Amino acid sequence: MAAAKRAVVALGGNAISLPGQEDTIANQFANTRRSLDGIIDLARDGFQLVVSHGNGPQVGNALLRVEETRGKAPVLPLGVLVADTEGGMGYMIEQSLMNRLREERLDRSVATVITQMLVDRNDPAIADPSKFVGQWYSADDAKLYSETRGWQMKEDGKRGWRRVVPSPIPVRAIAADTIRTLVERDTIVIAAGGGGVPVFETEDGKLEGLDAVIDKDHASAVIGQEIGATVLCILTSVESVCLNFGEPNEQQLGTVTVNEMKAYLDAGHFPKGSMGPKVRAAISFIEQGGEMVVVTSFTMARDAIKGAGGTRIVPD
Repeated sequence: MAAAKRAVVALGGNAISLPGQEDTIANQFANTRRSLDGIIDLARDGFQLVVSHGNGPQVGNALLRVEETRGKAPVLPLGVLVADTEGGMGYMIEQSLMNRLREERLDRSVATVITQMLVDRNDPAIADPSKFVGQWYSADDAKLYSETRGWQMKEDGKRGWRRVVPSPIPVRAIAADTIRTLVERDTIVIAAGGGGVPVFETEDGKLEGLDAVIDKDHASAVIGQEIGATVLCILTSVESVCLNFGEPNEQQLGTVTVNEMKAYLDAGHFPKGSMGPKVRAAISFIEQGGEMVVVTSFTMARDAIKGAGGTRIVPD
């Protein structure tokens, strides 16, 4: 199943919504267009591709709209909001990518797949929600919503209390066969947006949604394994993974083995809220047969794969 030039490209959440910028659709389209250089470079090099993306700001906005219209419009569960943003953001990426491919005279089709991701209903993360979603509330409101809506609430810094939901590890993509078939036909597939929609299997084998969020880098690693990708590109706002990030002794990592990354992770170099999930997803991808994980900026994917910049994680 493995192809010599098959890759999954995971676009970071800041590819489409930039911190400090008004989050209009016009700005999101402009940012999307600017984030495509690495994908175009890989397409030009003949890679078969799956593209995933983050959706944190977009889901946050969707949750805010639900709150503002509560009592006037039906309340939408988190899983439906993830699916909504997969479709909307998939449309933006798909249209922008199609236009860019035509400009570059690259004859490739593009398709968006709303992706359900299977999780283990017994995953410990489900019993211990830790992912903050939505807006901040006062302690009194947090108590009220915990009692009336069944939300689990935790204090988030000095700004107040927020809802927390589980973030289980994905097991497989329900549409894996469809994604693989499209990829084998050289279609660039946009899948697992925001990590995909979390679902679990009931005892009689039916699928049910879950109010949870899945890390998009873990979802990307799973899809990479399922389609036989040899490369996982995690594109973010920084050029390389660093040790002692932000400190005077900061050190950029070039080519690193998976066991070296495990040691750095155990030593606490990669915080849970930033580079940690990316490194864990990279380790999982390599241990399941992947040949390389590249972590770099949006414009550096092609160069990083070839060893000119970025961080490359490889088997021992």
